[in-house]
Amino acid sequence: MITSGRGLSRRQLAWWCAQQLRDGMYVNVGIGLPGYVPRFVPADREVVFQSENGVLGVGPTPATEAIDPDLINAGKEPITLLRGGAFFNHTDAFVMIRGGHIDVALLGAFQVSAAGDLANWRTDRDDRAPAVGGAMDLAVGAREIWVLMEHTSSDGALRILPACTYPLTAAGVVDRIFTDLAEIAVTDDGLVVTGIADGVSRAELEAATGAQLQFHESCTVLHAPGV
Repeated sequence: MITSGRGLSRRQLAWWCAQQLRDGMYVNVGIGLPGYVPRFVPADREVVFQSENGVLGVGPTPATEAIDPDLINAGKEPITLLRGGAFFNHTDAFVMIRGGHIDVALLGAFQVSAAGDLANWRTDRDDRAPAVGGAMDLAVGAREIWVLMEHTSSDGALRILPACTYPLTAAGVVDRIFTDLAEIAVTDDGLVVTGIADGVSRAELEAATGAQLQFHESCTVLHAPGV
């Protein structure tokens, strides 16, 4: 178990992910943790964020006093709209997704398998209603799938596993995993750690992961500002 306070905060995790987005990308931003990402894109890059309820040009999450109830994402969370942004029919949003026009989808997950299987719509908890949303369309329509999640659940359960125990959203679709402990690439040869959070050892990371890990020869230490 990783000691409390070790690893990246949710905002630092989103900051690290934002640094990996390339100029000119069209990116679907999912609800929850991925929603932090737009505020941290470097100023010298233009990344266009899409929300599946029909928004292009999603900006950073607004301050409480600046919330506009008419500006929301697919999870009914408040958003801002950047200059040049647009609203359109929900159907058109899914034409973008299903037509292969989204470079990256940033999604949360309950579990990810060593083969890149994604489980993010249902758990075994009776008090949590299943919520498919547009995740299944995004999983097969976006060119890349990046998952953002805490490495383990709040009760310490492992979330990166040899095989998912929850119902799958899609099989073999995840390309990269960003957690509070590491950045992991899903490859044909298995899970490869490309970055590990400052202060977390390889042994600790392996103990918090259910699937076997490999470490890239140039694995970096993940430093993030106090955002």
